[in-house]
Amino acid sequence: MISTLLYWLVNHPRILHFTWTPGHNIGSTPKFLSFTLFTYLSLTFLLYNRRPSLGPNIVKLITALHSLILCLLSFIMALGCVLSVSLQAPNLLHIICFPPHTQPSGPLFFWAYVFYLSKILEFVDTLLIILSNSIQRLTFLHVYHHATVVIMCYLWLQTSQSLFPVALVTNTVVHVLMYYYYLLCAMGMRPKWKKLVTDCQIVQFVFSFAISVTMLYYHFTGDGCSGIWGWCFNAIFNASLLALFVNFHGKSYSMKTKKS
Repeated sequence: MISTLLYWLVNHPRILHFTWTPGHNIGSTPKFLSFTLFTYLSLTFLLYNRRPSLGPNIVKLITALHSLILCLLSFIMALGCVLSVSLQAPNLLHIICFPPHTQPSGPLFFWAYVFYLSKILEFVDTLLIILSNSIQRLTFLHVYHHATVVIMCYLWLQTSQSLFPVALVTNTVVHVLMYYYYLLCAMGMRPKWKKLVTDCQIVQFVFSFAISVTMLYYHFTGDGCSGIWGWCFNAIFNASLLALFVNFHGKSYSMKTKKS
């Protein structure tokens, strides 16, 4: 079983010999990225103002299927990245700090590519919120996060950014929990641990800043780390998300506590 997993998640020829080549891979050009973001933001604005709706049963069915797909895909990405690190990384330092001029090829970058495409698939989250008439859930945090994270993932690949394996694994693990929660809700069960999902997201951002200190140490005391400019965008984005999530957490759960 382990050898089968290793083959399909690490050693398959398309994974093992993957290379990110702008203009060659699907979604690898700046034009594609710009068009995708423009389409997402335009459709969100248009649908928000027109408020189309489907029957609640249809929306629940689509939400359940969408959540199941992303829950399983997140688990596969996390496992694939962990196995790739275990077999391909020469040492622990390599996970944190890629050598300068690292080429975006191999299993680790394959899973970064899948992660990038999965963030486009997550745009469906916004559509489902609108179709379910749950407009109160369509916050600035939601749209900002979904749009900007695609740029971040594109830069992971484009700059061969150091530290992305850690971010990929932590994010996908959180998303397994989050989409499992959404799946249960769509099936008519509403777990009492919704707050845990937001707490895990906040912990994820705090951890990313903590591990970044180690990366910066190696960058400035050694030969440097690959993709430092991509990391700068990543750090600013994570800082803004952390501030927004903390604000969301305070407003959402303090109000619930007062009501209780």
